Amino acid sequence: MTQLLTRLVYISRAVGPQTTTVTTQILETARAFNKSHNLTGVLCQGKGLYVQVLEGERSIVNSLYRRIVADNRHEHTEIVSFTDISSRQFGAWSMALVSLSVDDPMVTMKHPEFDPYSANCPAILGLITDLLSSGSAIQDPA
Repeated sequence: MTQLLTRLVYISRAVGPQTTTVTTQILETARAFNKSHNLTGVLCQGKGLYVQVLEGERSIVNSLYRRIVADNRHEHTEIVSFTDISSRQFGAWSMALVSLSVDDPMVTMKHPEFDPYSANCPAILGLITDLLSSGSAIQDPA
């Protein structure tokens, strides 16, 4: 049976501070789960926001998203896009981490007005792609 690949893009607001400890916990859990379930993606965090892209088999992405929504480390979770895909855009990463720092010149100069709650999916994916290609990923690919 052929697997249906999907890409989910969602945004949310952090409930508490986005500390290194919280980020490390999220990444360790995500990378272990994603590797064992053939999921790939990117987590962007900063400015009190999370923006995440998940790619993989549709039922697994759906199941994971239900768990994500129930996670009390964030709130105001919104799906930006959920679409079938023929290939992965972020296939090299079990879970890359990108900082959405106000000090990052890529964010402040190229995307100064970036607000994921008012941006469309192509704009969000464009920012993530720009940040990854500029070397702004702060974790090595898995």
